[in-house]
Amino acid sequence: MTARLHSASFYGIEAVPTEVEVDVAHGGFASAAIVGLPDAAVKESLERVRSAIENSGYQFPRYRTVVNLAPADVKKVGPVFDLPIALGIIFADDQVVPELYAEYLVTGELALDGRTRSVKGVLSAALVAKELGFRGILVPVENAAEAAVVDGLQVIPVASLTEAVGFISGQLPIEMKRIDLDEAFAHARQYDVDFADVRGQEHVKRALVVAAAGGHNVLMIGPPGAGKTMLAKRLPTVLPPLSLSESLETTRIYSIAGILPANTPLLGVRPVRALHHSASGPALVGGGAYPHPGEISLAHHGVLFLDEFAEFPRTILETLRQPIEDGCVTIARANGTVRFPAEFMLVAAMNPCPCGYFTDPKRACKCSPPQIERYLARISGPLIDRIDIHIEVPAVTFDELRSSRNGRGSDAMLAEVLTARERQASRFAQEKTSVNARMSTRQLRAQCKLSPSCETLLKHALTELGLSARAHDKVLRIARTIADIAQADDLSEEHLSEAIHYRRLDRSL
Repeated sequence: MTARLHSASFYGIEAVPTEVEVDVAHGGFASAAIVGLPDAAVKESLERVRSAIENSGYQFPRYRTVVNLAPADVKKVGPVFDLPIALGIIFADDQVVPELYAEYLVTGELALDGRTRSVKGVLSAALVAKELGFRGILVPVENAAEAAVVDGLQVIPVASLTEAVGFISGQLPIEMKRIDLDEAFAHARQYDVDFADVRGQEHVKRALVVAAAGGHNVLMIGPPGAGKTMLAKRLPTVLPPLSLSESLETTRIYSIAGILPANTPLLGVRPVRALHHSASGPALVGGGAYPHPGEISLAHHGVLFLDEFAEFPRTILETLRQPIEDGCVTIARANGTVRFPAEFMLVAAMNPCPCGYFTDPKRACKCSPPQIERYLARISGPLIDRIDIHIEVPAVTFDELRSSRNGRGSDAMLAEVLTARERQASRFAQEKTSVNARMSTRQLRAQCKLSPSCETLLKHALTELGLSARAHDKVLRIARTIADIAQADDLSEEHLSEAIHYRRLDRSL
């Protein structure tokens, strides 16, 4: 007899509907096989499934058993098919009569004693189940909250194979999992740090407000101990809260990567990924035989922080150029191409020279001019071109360090950011763009019209600084963000001058 259940495999972060077909031929020699392009983990599942079935009080067929995973031309990876395969074998062997198998998508790993274990990618599987019109999805108990964020889908948590059989056969009612999304977001936006902790550096805080308001990339350059890392760690406190759609997109990536925090069905804050300069290319952009997301995708809708920017190998840094420009990373393999989303804010920090004190007025730099040139040359011009804001972070004076007055705090800075973001949301309501940093050329011309005096100022700046065409567009995008913070409809010389100031490092880098 043949049984058919529905499950899902994964390609990138997308779930691919998969049929699990099981045929038990009552006759012939005892054998069992899985076909349909399974990987080693899927092939090994037969032994796990055999033990789980027998330890749950059922019998593994003593006849020829074939499991087919369709479509057969899509690689099947991981242990997600354990539970549907076990159910299919029990139903195909006429041990239990199924009633609800066609209405639910099933995914889950099995332990040898029949318990279910959590798997990756449950959120993507739940989304495809809803898209295909399934009534619900059966998942391990640990994954139930993650799947329950999908509205309009019954999520049935099962702790064991026995519970799954009982539910599908209609003999064991199981209460579906529900979560309160408002409550999930309520406690998420709590930070232990604040920009008020930073003494001095008010001009850098201003630059970070502009960056957060328009989604611009930032490079901070200054001597050791000036507060670059401290400032970068506080940037998330002034970023707008995640929307539900943004949270779902980012959570899917963490789910596929298998690093979604425990008891966290939905990411409620923008992710911040900080890399050490020893990170490899695949760790940064993703890769592997079966491509998995890298750090830039894990920073989707959040911040990618690269400290000691010039210490990263140049070949690694160059891999950032395409994702920064396109908002996604494309990984090509012989069997296909995978696209991972990667709309992130790049925040980089570096010293001005190998010893770090080239710009420090109170510490003597020990580096020779050729050493400084070689150090700065580690970062290519095309990559610098793609970083919107370059800001110098000077050493903090003693008076600033010992001052009892707090500088601007995160709440005041966030208010400015939200003001600018509201104007952008209204402006781009009918567009795919969401922030000024990602305006297309057509949108740039429509939204950044200049007066004659502004035209003259921009022309002079481009001539003096030798800015590229890309840098020209970056200046206009930054100026548009500065105007949004000031709630101005038109760009003025003041807005443009501040934007040009943020490109001053083009000459030295």
